Amino acid sequence: MNPSPLADLDEWEDDLLRRYPESENEEAFRDYDAEARPSVKEFYRLNHRYQTLDFVCSKRDEYLPLKKRQMTVWEALEYLNTLVDDSDPDIDLPQIEHLLQTAEAIRRDGHPRWFILTGLIHDLGKILCLFGEPQWAVVGDTFPVGCQFSEKIVYHPFFDDNPDTQVADYSTPNGIYEEGCGLDSVTMSWGHDEYLYHVVKDKLPEPALYMIRYHSFYPAHKEGEYDHLMNDHDREMFAWVRAFNPYDLYTKSSERVDVEDLRPFYDDLINEFLPGMLAW
Repeated sequence: MNPSPLADLDEWEDDLLRRYPESENEEAFRDYDAEARPSVKEFYRLNHRYQTLDFVCSKRDEYLPLKKRQMTVWEALEYLNTLVDDSDPDIDLPQIEHLLQTAEAIRRDGHPRWFILTGLIHDLGKILCLFGEPQWAVVGDTFPVGCQFSEKIVYHPFFDDNPDTQVADYSTPNGIYEEGCGLDSVTMSWGHDEYLYHVVKDKLPEPALYMIRYHSFYPAHKEGEYDHLMNDHDREMFAWVRAFNPYDLYTKSSERVDVEDLRPFYDDLINEFLPGMLAW
């Protein structure tokens, strides 16, 4: 098994832009006939094969005690910055610049300070790769486990190799859940979204937590799936997830940002909401 089919984690995000172009009225919108790179296809083959309920529960047991490291937010940003594309270091921007581009776009549009901070930190859970996790357990479109896999999940046929498809209790739309139970009662596939949510869940406003936890849940916020598991509060909060999504997808640019010039503003922002050491 190749745990790292992607050249870098940005390759998954590039494929998101292929699937969800900025203008949803263009003919290319959701052009699934346009073949993804072989590396992306292989990534989803692994993701859909190995993201089982047992796997997710094992990773929650391993990581959610939050005993891997103690770091400030800025130290986590610098740690994530070591996760770079070695194949082309002269072109790829450092991870911290991608995050600052997202945050600065949110800031320019006049959103609240907590929203700006969410843009800065939303991908920090990708440090899971630096803890030794394979790519398919860090990024990728997220989805519930323990119930039927929606046919609108990208590369749905790859779920045929997932052992959970052979478990009767997991093979209905509700699976192990009650209809309308609410997403907080639903176990999601494991990755950077869920991990970071638990790092900051007691420290940020609820809309920010929904953005962090569900920003990769494309089957729901882009395709309208899994509504039967949501409650009214989830539906209300997903307006924030959808408001965040354009900043996540469409703000990357080759234009450099001056990290040191921006740092005083973001130091103040971090100290307002997430001061000191955090448990990771």
